[in-house]
Amino acid sequence: MTANKKPVLEVRGLSKTYGSTTAVDSISFEVRPNEIVGLLGPNGAGKTTTINMILGVLEPTEGSVTIETKDVLHERSEALERTNFAAVYSPLPGNLTVSQNLRVFGLLYDVPDLEQRIEQLFQEFELEQFKDTRCGVLSSGEQTRVSLAKATLNNPHLLLLDEPTASLDPSTAQIIRGKIRTYAAGGEGGVLWTSHNMYEVTDVCDRVLFLSHGKILLQGDPKTLPKEYGKKNLEELFITVAREPLLLESM
Repeated sequence: MTANKKPVLEVRGLSKTYGSTTAVDSISFEVRPNEIVGLLGPNGAGKTTTINMILGVLEPTEGSVTIETKDVLHERSEALERTNFAAVYSPLPGNLTVSQNLRVFGLLYDVPDLEQRIEQLFQEFELEQFKDTRCGVLSSGEQTRVSLAKATLNNPHLLLLDEPTASLDPSTAQIIRGKIRTYAAGGEGGVLWTSHNMYEVTDVCDRVLFLSHGKILLQGDPKTLPKEYGKKNLEELFITVAREPLLLESM
């Protein structure tokens, strides 16, 4: 499967320091086509800082980020052409309608056959009835669907999702997870996903990376990793990472 394909994302020796504080400490990992990788850890572990370096929003202190052979630091525009992003804390402009938002971002990404692509996304994310509605008056679930439509607009080979289902009701979150699984399985794209919902991570992710104090503490299959450390499930393992990371390092 993905093991024989070249990674869509390669992170090597990535670090970010602020004075004497190290937010991300020499981490290395990759995401392959058709793979959903969970980037997990308690608040302050370095997840969002890592994503911001992948996007080129922050410049790393050391290390490199490569998206399909393009170095983000030196070839950012080329690297991000096949990348996209969605996060609950990064809503689309609320004064624009759903159609206007998708059209603006489609022009920014130079999406071919843009009107046809937008119509396809209306159907895929069940947004037809909201196309002339301003995003600011949509419910949180509806806004999330619009954000994911925007995030898949350019058929990215790397999709970055930072807490994409936060604050959604269980039924809507299940629908969103299904759409992202379908997206990952259907093309050449890979997904890097952060979440605090361990049920969701177990359900969606092929592989997980646990960050603690800016370092990758452990990684593996979310369905089998807890047993390797004597835990019943991923949530119990997450709590141990958050409270007693040194205990895991010694195992």
